[in-house]
Amino acid sequence: MILSSSGLPPPWQQPAISCRHFSIVCGASSSLAGPGPEKKEVVLIGGTGRVGSSTARALARVWPDLQLVLAGRNRERGEGIASEIGAGTKFRAVDIEDLNSVAQAIEGAKLVIHSAGPFQRKNRCTVLEAAIETKVPYIDVCDDLTHAQLAKSLHNKAVEAGVPAIITTGLYPGVSNIMAAELVRLARESSAGSRPRELRFSYFTAGSGGVGPTILATSFLLLSEQVLTYSKGKVVKLDPFSGERIVDFGKAVGKRSVFLINLPEVVTAFENLKVPTITARFGTAPFFWNWIMGAIAGRDFLKDDSKVQSLAKISAFAVRIIDRLVGAKVSMRVDLSCTDGKRAVGLYTHRNLSVCVGSATAAFAAPVLQGKTRPGVWFPEQDEAIPFQYREQLLQQASKGTSSFVMNTSPWMVEGDPKEIGFGIYLE
Repeated sequence: MILSSSGLPPPWQQPAISCRHFSIVCGASSSLAGPGPEKKEVVLIGGTGRVGSSTARALARVWPDLQLVLAGRNRERGEGIASEIGAGTKFRAVDIEDLNSVAQAIEGAKLVIHSAGPFQRKNRCTVLEAAIETKVPYIDVCDDLTHAQLAKSLHNKAVEAGVPAIITTGLYPGVSNIMAAELVRLARESSAGSRPRELRFSYFTAGSGGVGPTILATSFLLLSEQVLTYSKGKVVKLDPFSGERIVDFGKAVGKRSVFLINLPEVVTAFENLKVPTITARFGTAPFFWNWIMGAIAGRDFLKDDSKVQSLAKISAFAVRIIDRLVGAKVSMRVDLSCTDGKRAVGLYTHRNLSVCVGSATAAFAAPVLQGKTRPGVWFPEQDEAIPFQYREQLLQQASKGTSSFVMNTSPWMVEGDPKEIGFGIYLE
Protein backbone atom coordinates (compact mmCIF):
# COMPACT_ATOMS: atom_id res chain seq x y z
CA MET A 1 0.00 0.00 0.00
CA ILE A 2 1.29 3.49 -0.86
CA LEU A 3 1.10 6.59 1.08
CA SER A 4 -0.98 8.11 3.83
CA SER A 5 -2.42 11.54 3.13
CA SER A 6 0.47 13.12 4.96
CA GLY A 7 2.58 13.18 1.80
CA LEU A 8 5.31 11.12 3.41
CA PRO A 9 7.90 9.27 1.31
CA PRO A 10 6.93 5.77 0.16
CA PRO A 11 7.72 2.79 2.37
CA TRP A 12 10.42 1.34 0.16
CA GLN A 13 12.69 4.29 1.01
CA GLN A 14 14.69 2.86 3.91
CA PRO A 15 12.02 1.79 6.41
CA ALA A 16 13.54 1.24 9.83
CA ILE A 17 12.11 -2.27 10.11
CA SER A 18 11.62 -3.76 6.71
CA CYS A 19 9.70 -6.95 7.48
CA ARG A 20 6.45 -5.17 6.89
CA HIS A 21 5.38 -1.56 6.47
CA PHE A 22 1.86 -0.33 6.03
CA SER A 23 0.23 3.08 5.88
CA ILE A 24 -3.44 3.90 5.71
CA VAL A 25 -4.93 6.12 3.03
CA CYS A 26 -7.35 8.56 4.63
CA GLY A 27 -10.93 7.81 3.71
CA ALA A 28 -10.13 4.31 2.48
CA SER A 29 -12.81 1.72 3.12
CA SER A 30 -12.24 -0.62 6.02
CA SER A 31 -11.71 -4.32 5.46
CA LEU A 32 -13.50 -5.07 8.72
CA ALA A 33 -16.81 -6.72 8.03
CA GLY A 34 -19.89 -5.93 10.07
CA PRO A 35 -20.95 -8.23 12.87
CA GLY A 36 -23.41 -10.10 10.63
CA PRO A 37 -27.02 -10.08 9.49
CA GLU A 38 -28.46 -10.83 12.95
CA LYS A 39 -29.77 -7.77 14.79
CA LYS A 40 -27.41 -7.25 17.74
CA GLU A 41 -27.90 -4.94 20.69
CA VAL A 42 -24.90 -2.94 21.88
CA VAL A 43 -25.32 -0.99 25.12
CA LEU A 44 -23.14 2.07 25.64
CA ILE A 45 -22.80 2.92 29.34
CA GLY A 46 -22.15 6.65 29.40
CA GLY A 47 -23.66 6.84 25.93
CA THR A 48 -24.90 10.40 26.54
CA GLY A 49 -21.34 11.69 27.11
CA ARG A 50 -18.88 12.93 24.51
CA VAL A 51 -16.97 9.66 24.14
CA GLY A 52 -20.03 7.42 24.36
CA SER A 53 -22.11 9.37 21.86
CA SER A 54 -19.17 9.66 19.46
CA THR A 55 -18.69 5.89 19.70
CA ALA A 56 -22.40 5.36 18.99
CA ARG A 57 -22.22 7.55 15.89
CA ALA A 58 -19.18 5.65 14.63
CA LEU A 59 -20.90 2.30 15.20
CA ALA A 60 -24.05 3.50 13.41
CA ARG A 61 -22.01 4.61 10.40
CA VAL A 62 -20.07 1.38 10.03
CA TRP A 63 -22.60 -1.23 11.20
CA PRO A 64 -26.18 -0.03 10.65
CA ASP A 65 -27.52 -3.48 11.60
CA LEU A 66 -26.63 -2.89 15.27
CA GLN A 67 -29.33 -1.93 17.76
CA LEU A 68 -27.67 0.82 19.81
CA VAL A 69 -28.74 1.65 23.36
CA LEU A 70 -27.44 4.82 25.03
CA ALA A 71 -27.47 4.14 28.77
CA GLY A 72 -27.12 6.98 31.24
CA ARG A 73 -28.91 9.24 33.71
CA ASN A 74 -29.96 12.20 31.56
CA ARG A 75 -33.06 11.02 29.70
CA GLU A 76 -33.65 14.27 27.83
CA ARG A 77 -30.10 14.41 26.53
CA GLY A 78 -30.03 10.68 25.82
CA GLU A 79 -33.25 10.65 23.83
CA GLY A 80 -32.06 13.71 21.89
CA ILE A 81 -28.81 12.04 20.89
CA ALA A 82 -30.61 8.78 20.08
CA SER A 83 -33.04 10.63 17.81
CA GLU A 84 -30.13 12.38 16.08
CA ILE A 85 -28.31 9.09 15.42
CA GLY A 86 -31.51 7.36 14.32
CA ALA A 87 -31.36 3.80 12.95
CA GLY A 88 -33.36 2.51 15.91
CA THR A 89 -31.02 3.98 18.54
CA LYS A 90 -32.71 4.39 21.91
CA PHE A 91 -32.08 5.59 25.45
CA ARG A 92 -32.14 3.47 28.61
CA ALA A 93 -31.84 4.84 32.15
CA VAL A 94 -29.09 3.32 34.32
CA ASP A 95 -27.25 4.01 37.55
CA ILE A 96 -23.69 2.86 36.92
CA GLU A 97 -22.96 2.63 40.65
CA ASP A 98 -25.74 0.06 41.11
CA LEU A 99 -24.91 -3.49 40.01
CA ASN A 100 -28.55 -4.53 39.59
CA SER A 101 -29.36 -1.42 37.55
CA VAL A 102 -26.47 -2.10 35.19
CA ALA A 103 -27.27 -5.81 34.93
CA GLN A 104 -30.87 -5.04 33.96
CA ALA A 105 -29.72 -2.47 31.41
CA ILE A 106 -27.32 -4.82 29.60
CA GLU A 107 -28.96 -8.23 29.94
CA GLY A 108 -29.33 -9.94 26.58
CA ALA A 109 -26.95 -7.53 24.81
CA LYS A 110 -24.18 -8.75 22.51
CA LEU A 111 -21.74 -6.15 23.86
CA VAL A 112 -21.50 -3.44 26.52
CA ILE A 113 -19.14 -0.49 26.03
CA HIS A 114 -18.27 1.41 29.22
CA SER A 115 -17.24 5.03 28.63
CA ALA A 116 -18.65 6.69 31.77
CA GLY A 117 -15.47 8.15 33.24
CA PRO A 118 -13.51 9.35 34.99
CA PHE A 119 -12.26 5.93 36.12
CA GLN A 120 -9.76 7.30 38.62
CA ARG A 121 -10.33 6.38 42.27
CA LYS A 122 -13.23 4.02 41.57
CA ASN A 123 -12.98 1.13 44.00
CA ARG A 124 -15.29 -1.23 42.12
CA CYS A 125 -15.71 -2.34 38.51
CA THR A 126 -19.51 -2.36 38.60
CA VAL A 127 -20.12 -2.49 34.86
CA LEU A 128 -17.59 -5.28 34.29
CA GLU A 129 -19.02 -7.23 37.24
CA ALA A 130 -22.50 -6.90 35.74
CA ALA A 131 -21.20 -7.99 32.33
CA ILE A 132 -19.67 -11.12 33.83
CA GLU A 133 -22.85 -11.85 35.79
CA THR A 134 -25.07 -11.50 32.71
CA LYS A 135 -22.51 -13.10 30.36
CA VAL A 136 -22.27 -10.03 28.11
CA PRO A 137 -18.96 -9.23 26.31
CA TYR A 138 -17.36 -6.00 27.52
CA ILE A 139 -14.98 -3.21 26.51
CA ASP A 140 -14.11 0.04 28.31
CA VAL A 141 -12.10 3.22 27.77
CA CYS A 142 -10.41 3.21 31.18
CA ASP A 143 -7.28 5.36 31.31
CA ASP A 144 -6.39 4.68 34.95
CA LEU A 145 -3.82 2.06 35.92
CA THR A 146 -5.29 1.24 39.35
CA HIS A 147 -8.79 0.72 37.97
CA ALA A 148 -7.43 -1.32 35.07
CA GLN A 149 -5.56 -3.58 37.50
CA LEU A 150 -8.76 -3.95 39.54
CA ALA A 151 -10.59 -5.01 36.38
CA LYS A 152 -7.81 -7.44 35.55
CA SER A 153 -8.34 -9.13 38.93
CA LEU A 154 -11.70 -10.33 37.58
CA HIS A 155 -9.96 -12.30 34.82
CA ASN A 156 -10.66 -15.76 36.23
CA LYS A 157 -14.33 -14.96 36.83
CA ALA A 158 -14.64 -13.79 33.21
CA VAL A 159 -12.99 -17.01 31.97
CA GLU A 160 -15.34 -19.14 34.06
CA ALA A 161 -18.35 -17.21 32.75
CA GLY A 162 -17.09 -17.40 29.15
CA VAL A 163 -17.10 -13.59 28.88
CA PRO A 164 -14.53 -11.77 26.69
CA ALA A 165 -13.52 -8.34 28.00
CA ILE A 166 -11.00 -5.82 26.66
CA ILE A 167 -10.04 -2.98 29.01
CA THR A 168 -8.26 0.34 28.32
CA THR A 169 -9.47 0.56 24.72
CA GLY A 170 -10.16 3.78 22.82
CA LEU A 171 -7.47 6.05 21.40
CA TYR A 172 -4.81 6.25 24.12
CA PRO A 173 -4.60 3.87 25.75
CA GLY A 174 -6.11 1.56 23.14
CA VAL A 175 -5.03 2.22 19.57
CA SER A 176 -1.63 3.33 20.89
CA ASN A 177 -1.24 -0.11 22.54
CA ILE A 178 -2.01 -1.84 19.24
CA MET A 179 0.51 0.39 17.43
CA ALA A 180 3.16 -0.51 19.99
CA ALA A 181 2.35 -4.22 19.80
CA GLU A 182 2.69 -4.18 16.01
CA LEU A 183 5.99 -2.30 16.09
CA VAL A 184 7.39 -4.82 18.59
CA ARG A 185 6.10 -7.83 16.67
CA LEU A 186 7.48 -6.61 13.35
CA ALA A 187 10.85 -5.81 14.96
CA ARG A 188 11.14 -9.31 16.34
CA GLU A 189 10.15 -10.86 13.03
CA SER A 190 12.60 -8.77 11.00
CA SER A 191 15.80 -9.63 12.85
CA ALA A 192 16.48 -12.68 15.00
CA GLY A 193 19.51 -11.05 16.60
CA SER A 194 17.79 -7.76 17.51
CA ARG A 195 15.60 -7.14 20.53
CA PRO A 196 13.25 -4.23 21.39
CA ARG A 197 15.11 -1.92 23.77
CA GLU A 198 12.97 1.18 24.36
CA LEU A 199 9.35 2.17 23.75
CA ARG A 200 8.14 5.76 23.99
CA PHE A 201 4.50 6.86 23.89
CA SER A 202 4.09 10.58 23.07
CA TYR A 203 0.68 12.30 22.97
CA PHE A 204 -0.47 15.78 22.01
CA THR A 205 -3.94 17.32 22.17
CA ALA A 206 -4.80 20.91 21.29
CA GLY A 207 -6.71 22.42 24.22
CA SER A 208 -8.99 19.83 25.81
CA GLY A 209 -9.73 18.22 22.47
CA GLY A 210 -13.27 19.56 22.80
CA VAL A 211 -14.29 16.78 25.16
CA GLY A 212 -15.32 18.80 28.21
CA PRO A 213 -15.20 18.58 32.02
CA THR A 214 -14.82 14.80 32.30
CA ILE A 215 -11.49 14.80 30.48
CA LEU A 216 -10.42 17.87 32.46
CA ALA A 217 -11.17 16.03 35.70
CA THR A 218 -9.27 12.99 34.44
CA SER A 219 -6.26 15.15 33.59
CA PHE A 220 -6.25 16.81 37.01
CA LEU A 221 -6.54 13.45 38.78
CA LEU A 222 -3.59 12.09 36.81
CA LEU A 223 -1.52 15.07 37.96
CA SER A 224 -1.82 13.79 41.53
CA GLU A 225 -0.13 10.46 40.72
CA GLN A 226 3.53 9.60 40.66
CA VAL A 227 4.56 8.46 37.21
CA LEU A 228 5.60 4.85 36.74
CA THR A 229 8.28 4.37 34.09
CA TYR A 230 10.66 1.52 33.29
CA SER A 231 14.37 1.80 32.72
CA LYS A 232 16.32 -1.33 31.72
CA GLY A 233 13.69 -3.52 33.31
CA LYS A 234 13.43 -1.65 36.61
CA VAL A 235 10.57 0.52 37.85
CA VAL A 236 11.43 4.21 38.18
CA LYS A 237 8.94 6.55 39.86
CA LEU A 238 9.06 10.18 38.77
CA ASP A 239 7.13 13.37 39.47
CA PRO A 240 4.00 14.02 37.37
CA PHE A 241 4.40 16.39 34.44
CA SER A 242 8.18 16.42 34.71
CA GLY A 243 10.81 15.23 32.22
CA GLU A 244 9.96 17.60 29.36
CA ARG A 245 10.83 16.26 25.91
CA ILE A 246 10.44 17.88 22.49
CA VAL A 247 8.71 15.51 20.07
CA ASP A 248 8.14 16.01 16.34
CA PHE A 249 4.57 14.99 15.47
CA GLY A 250 4.98 15.72 11.77
CA LYS A 251 3.97 18.58 9.52
CA ALA A 252 0.34 18.71 10.69
CA VAL A 253 1.31 19.35 14.33
CA GLY A 254 5.03 20.13 14.43
CA LYS A 255 7.38 19.91 17.39
CA ARG A 256 5.69 19.95 20.78
CA SER A 257 6.73 19.73 24.40
CA VAL A 258 5.43 16.63 26.18
CA PHE A 259 5.73 15.69 29.86
CA LEU A 260 5.67 12.48 31.88
CA ILE A 261 2.24 11.27 32.95
CA ASN A 262 1.04 8.08 34.61
CA LEU A 263 -0.79 6.07 31.95
CA PRO A 264 -1.61 2.34 32.09
CA GLU A 265 -0.01 1.44 28.75
CA VAL A 266 3.46 1.86 30.27
CA VAL A 267 2.92 -0.96 32.77
CA THR A 268 0.82 -3.17 30.49
CA ALA A 269 3.27 -2.86 27.59
CA PHE A 270 6.16 -3.71 29.91
CA GLU A 271 4.35 -6.80 31.16
CA ASN A 272 2.94 -7.99 27.83
CA LEU A 273 5.43 -6.78 25.20
CA LYS A 274 8.56 -7.34 27.32
CA VAL A 275 10.28 -4.08 26.39
CA PRO A 276 12.70 -3.06 29.20
CA THR A 277 12.49 0.75 28.92
CA ILE A 278 9.11 2.47 28.54
CA THR A 279 7.73 5.98 29.14
CA ALA A 280 4.56 7.92 28.30
CA ARG A 281 4.36 11.70 27.88
CA PHE A 282 1.59 14.16 27.13
CA GLY A 283 1.43 17.80 26.10
CA THR A 284 -1.18 20.32 25.07
CA ALA A 285 -1.57 23.76 23.49
CA PRO A 286 -1.44 26.65 24.00
CA PHE A 287 1.75 26.19 25.99
CA PHE A 288 0.48 28.01 29.07
CA TRP A 289 -1.84 25.03 29.74
CA ASN A 290 1.32 22.94 30.10
CA TRP A 291 2.71 25.53 32.48
CA ILE A 292 -0.46 25.48 34.60
CA MET A 293 -0.54 21.68 34.70
CA GLY A 294 3.10 21.58 35.72
CA ALA A 295 2.46 24.17 38.44
CA ILE A 296 -0.38 22.22 40.08
CA ALA A 297 1.05 18.70 39.54
CA GLY A 298 1.48 16.82 42.81
CA ARG A 299 -0.44 19.38 44.90
CA ASP A 300 -2.38 18.05 47.89
CA PHE A 301 -5.75 19.46 46.79
CA LEU A 302 -5.71 17.10 43.79
CA LYS A 303 -6.22 14.22 46.21
CA ASP A 304 -9.69 15.59 47.05
CA ASP A 305 -12.19 14.40 44.42
CA SER A 306 -14.71 17.16 45.16
CA LYS A 307 -12.06 19.86 44.71
CA VAL A 308 -10.93 18.28 41.44
CA GLN A 309 -14.49 18.18 40.12
CA SER A 310 -14.99 21.82 41.13
CA LEU A 311 -11.75 22.83 39.43
CA ALA A 312 -12.84 21.03 36.25
CA LYS A 313 -16.19 22.84 36.23
CA ILE A 314 -14.59 26.22 36.93
CA SER A 315 -12.03 25.67 34.18
CA ALA A 316 -14.54 24.39 31.63
CA PHE A 317 -15.69 27.82 30.42
CA ALA A 318 -12.18 29.12 29.81
CA VAL A 319 -11.19 25.84 28.19
CA ARG A 320 -14.14 25.98 25.76
CA ILE A 321 -13.09 29.46 24.67
CA ILE A 322 -9.49 28.37 24.12
CA ASP A 323 -10.68 25.25 22.29
CA ARG A 324 -12.43 27.44 19.73
CA LEU A 325 -9.15 29.19 19.04
CA VAL A 326 -6.77 26.21 18.97
CA GLY A 327 -9.11 23.49 17.68
CA ALA A 328 -9.27 19.88 18.89
CA LYS A 329 -6.40 18.26 17.01
CA VAL A 330 -4.83 15.14 18.49
CA SER A 331 -1.65 13.30 17.61
CA MET A 332 0.18 10.32 19.03
CA ARG A 333 3.59 8.99 18.20
CA VAL A 334 4.97 5.61 19.28
CA ASP A 335 8.76 5.16 19.01
CA LEU A 336 10.54 1.82 19.23
CA SER A 337 14.33 1.43 19.48
CA CYS A 338 16.09 -1.93 19.14
CA THR A 339 19.39 -3.29 20.40
CA ASP A 340 20.90 -3.29 16.88
CA GLY A 341 20.26 0.45 16.53
CA LYS A 342 17.19 0.19 14.32
CA ARG A 343 14.28 2.49 15.07
CA ALA A 344 10.65 2.42 14.00
CA VAL A 345 7.80 4.88 14.45
CA GLY A 346 4.02 4.88 14.31
CA LEU A 347 2.21 8.23 13.93
CA TYR A 348 -1.51 9.00 14.17
CA THR A 349 -2.96 12.51 13.72
CA HIS A 350 -6.62 13.55 13.58
CA ARG A 351 -8.19 16.99 13.50
CA ASN A 352 -10.85 16.23 16.14
CA LEU A 353 -10.36 14.20 19.32
CA SER A 354 -14.09 13.73 19.98
CA VAL A 355 -14.60 12.17 16.56
CA CYS A 356 -11.53 9.94 16.43
CA VAL A 357 -11.87 8.59 19.98
CA GLY A 358 -15.34 7.34 18.98
CA SER A 359 -13.96 5.69 15.85
CA ALA A 360 -11.13 4.15 17.87
CA THR A 361 -13.46 2.74 20.51
CA ALA A 362 -15.88 1.44 17.88
CA ALA A 363 -12.99 -0.32 16.14
CA PHE A 364 -12.53 -2.54 19.19
CA ALA A 365 -16.18 -3.61 19.05
CA ALA A 366 -15.80 -5.57 15.80
CA PRO A 367 -13.43 -8.34 16.95
CA VAL A 368 -15.49 -8.83 20.12
CA LEU A 369 -18.77 -9.05 18.21
CA GLN A 370 -17.16 -11.38 15.69
CA GLY A 371 -15.96 -13.72 18.43
CA LYS A 372 -12.24 -13.07 17.93
CA THR A 373 -11.62 -12.24 21.61
CA ARG A 374 -11.10 -15.09 24.07
CA PRO A 375 -12.95 -15.24 27.42
CA GLY A 376 -11.10 -13.35 30.13
CA VAL A 377 -10.05 -9.76 30.89
CA TRP A 378 -7.38 -8.53 28.48
CA PHE A 379 -5.37 -5.46 27.62
CA PRO A 380 -5.47 -4.41 23.92
CA GLU A 381 -1.90 -5.55 23.15
CA GLN A 382 -2.53 -9.11 24.31
CA ASP A 383 -3.12 -11.62 21.50
CA GLU A 384 -6.10 -13.05 23.38
CA ALA A 385 -7.81 -9.66 23.03
CA ILE A 386 -6.96 -8.81 19.41
CA PRO A 387 -5.11 -11.61 17.59
CA PHE A 388 -2.27 -10.07 15.61
CA GLN A 389 -3.91 -11.15 12.33
CA TYR A 390 -6.68 -8.60 13.01
CA ARG A 391 -4.61 -5.68 14.29
CA GLU A 392 -4.11 -4.05 10.90
CA GLN A 393 -7.85 -4.26 10.26
CA LEU A 394 -8.52 -2.57 13.59
CA LEU A 395 -6.01 0.17 12.80
CA GLN A 396 -7.63 0.73 9.40
CA GLN A 397 -10.98 1.30 11.07
CA ALA A 398 -9.59 3.48 13.87
CA SER A 399 -7.61 5.65 11.45
CA LYS A 400 -10.57 6.70 9.30
CA GLY A 401 -10.58 10.46 8.86
CA THR A 402 -6.98 10.92 10.02
CA SER A 403 -4.82 13.55 8.38
CA SER A 404 -1.82 11.29 8.88
CA PHE A 405 -1.42 7.66 9.85
CA VAL A 406 1.73 5.64 9.22
CA MET A 407 3.22 2.58 10.85
CA ASN A 408 6.62 0.96 11.07
CA THR A 409 8.69 3.60 9.34
CA SER A 410 11.92 5.48 10.03
CA PRO A 411 11.68 8.56 12.28
CA TRP A 412 12.88 10.96 9.58
CA MET A 413 9.99 9.90 7.34
CA VAL A 414 7.33 11.23 9.71
CA GLU A 415 9.03 14.35 11.00
CA GLY A 416 8.12 17.77 9.70
CA ASP A 417 11.72 18.92 9.34
CA PRO A 418 13.95 15.87 8.79
CA LYS A 419 17.70 16.40 9.02
CA GLU A 420 19.45 15.50 5.74
CA ILE A 421 23.21 15.08 5.93
CA GLY A 422 23.59 14.77 2.16
CA PHE A 423 23.11 12.43 -0.79
CA GLY A 424 19.58 11.55 0.32
CA ILE A 425 20.79 10.27 3.69
CA TYR A 426 18.79 11.42 6.71
CA LEU A 427 19.91 11.61 10.32
CA GLU A 428 17.74 9.59 12.70
